[in-house]
Amino acid sequence: MKGKTSKPHIRVTRLELENWKNFSRATMDLSVRAFLVGPNASGKSNLLDALRFLKDLARQGGGLQEAVATRGGMSAIRCLAARRAPAVRMEVQLGDNEEPARWTYEIAFNADKDLKRPAVDHEIVRQGNREVLRRPLAEDRSDRTLLTQTHLEQISANRKFREIAGFLASIQYRHLVPQIVREPERWRSRQLDPFGGDFLQVVADTSPRTRGARLKRIAKALKIAAPQLSDLELVLEKGTPHIRGRYEHWRPRGAWQDEQQFSDGTLRLLGLLWTLLEKGGSLLLEEPELSLHPEIVRHIPQLLHRMQRSSHRQALVSTHSANLLADDGIGLDEVFLLIPEREGTSVRTPGDFAEIPHLLEGGMTLGEAVLPRTAPQLAEQLPLDFT
Repeated sequence: MKGKTSKPHIRVTRLELENWKNFSRATMDLSVRAFLVGPNASGKSNLLDALRFLKDLARQGGGLQEAVATRGGMSAIRCLAARRAPAVRMEVQLGDNEEPARWTYEIAFNADKDLKRPAVDHEIVRQGNREVLRRPLAEDRSDRTLLTQTHLEQISANRKFREIAGFLASIQYRHLVPQIVREPERWRSRQLDPFGGDFLQVVADTSPRTRGARLKRIAKALKIAAPQLSDLELVLEKGTPHIRGRYEHWRPRGAWQDEQQFSDGTLRLLGLLWTLLEKGGSLLLEEPELSLHPEIVRHIPQLLHRMQRSSHRQALVSTHSANLLADDGIGLDEVFLLIPEREGTSVRTPGDFAEIPHLLEGGMTLGEAVLPRTAPQLAEQLPLDFT
């Protein structure tokens, strides 16, 4: 009897944006990893937020109105370089190396003066070369209120392309902030919070067997960064979850500390390692190098590679770190340079710069060759002009 062939894991293979925040127009062909580099305010976070927006369209309790409103409305979303008030357009292709365009989802939306809220300009779904959906439909034209919702967000309407909705809803964004982890009760959102307001509860809600196995693996890895840390466990105090670790010192049994005493670096690395062990769709990481020692940062690409070997998850990472880009295993097609221009930020690859391959051949790391192309001009004037 032949074994079952597993279904290939899909990922985002292509992303196109028009009039989205910093980008009047941008196109990216994506592999299993992508590293986004650029100066401050160039749009790294906003590019990741395009995928978060698609997630918000598809997730339960989300939808077009919610996704636009939580971002401040159409005026906050539309690119400042856009002429007049054009529609915002997104196109995403989902697939794998063998079939990169298994699914294509395209959405354009704009403010509707009559409806007084955002409305779909057009919505298109293709499976390969076959068109599955093209809106507006006849019923949309007769009742324009229908255009205030996408078919992607409606269970009754996305039956033929529910794989797209399921994948987009599974996208995960993480930018863990240690202070939010320590004091979640002080922050507005404690559910689905990418900044860590729900992190301890997520750990607590994981099955004991899985949680124990993950914490054991994380403790082993953390011991490299924090040699005195030997064990990790989850404890409940009056129903509130805490992660505590045993620190070895001169006392035979050491001492236990929880997240309140962990350093920012220890807490951020713990959160990163936990996230890499989770299952789900594409993983969006915002500057994972923050608070970490440079030698730890250098190994983040390898951690992502190990994650992809076991879970096949795609990872998109924004970074300012030359150490993170020092890994020889990073390909030129995995790095995207965001360069602010008068008509909006352009997205380029190292291959667009003839000198970069020569610099790499001369012994430079990818970070050393790439990051100067994204450095702010006249940065050395900052201390002189600060008066």
